[in-house]
Amino acid sequence: MLAIRHSEDRGVANFGWLNSRHTFSFGHYYDPNFMGFGPLRVINEDRVQPAQGFDTHGHSDMEIISYVLDGALEHRDSMGNGSVIRPGDVQRMSAGTGVRHSEFNASDTDPVHFLQIWILPESKGLQPSYEQRHFAADEKRGRLCLVGSRDGRDGAVTIHQDADLYATVLGDGDAVSHELAEGRKGWVQVATGSALLNEEQLYPGDGVAVEGPATFRLAGSSESEILLFDMG
Repeated sequence: MLAIRHSEDRGVANFGWLNSRHTFSFGHYYDPNFMGFGPLRVINEDRVQPAQGFDTHGHSDMEIISYVLDGALEHRDSMGNGSVIRPGDVQRMSAGTGVRHSEFNASDTDPVHFLQIWILPESKGLQPSYEQRHFAADEKRGRLCLVGSRDGRDGAVTIHQDADLYATVLGDGDAVSHELAEGRKGWVQVATGSALLNEEQLYPGDGVAVEGPATFRLAGSSESEILLFDMG
């Protein structure tokens, strides 16, 4: 089963300093048909204007992943972490029993474009933690590069859930395939560019829900960056 969530059907929040598109219900956007998919709860595509951002706020019992597509995002949290996240970086913050953080565009001149992803943890009350890894474009080009997993294998960040997160960069003519086992859920998110999923043409911001068992092929139809979730 393939079900496409077209980019233009997503929720919209535009506050001037922030232009955001919500794949699933979030904030003031509510659609009972799009409350998440499996443990995947949020995919927000955010564009933040220079020197603007999210003031300090709190989270609990959520795995929060930031994936920067363009620009630089500055992060600070109540665990004492402070960093600037750039394209190729994957940041994972486990909010657990509670954490406070802020996110700001690190540039005074250029916008930042990133995906914020929330995944429900396998259990509540985890110890808050933070992790950041860099994955060069060459590691993702023409292959599915594991960037997040429950066991942190192959250098991926650790996600406290039965979820593997892959990233790929595909040029025109590049292709990757993935087999989704029976009982598992897959989600494909086109971050940039366009691609074919089997015979379905996908564009920037499109998402696709996949129910296992399924084998599918992603082929680039322009320079593209795509995320793939394989979840229990």
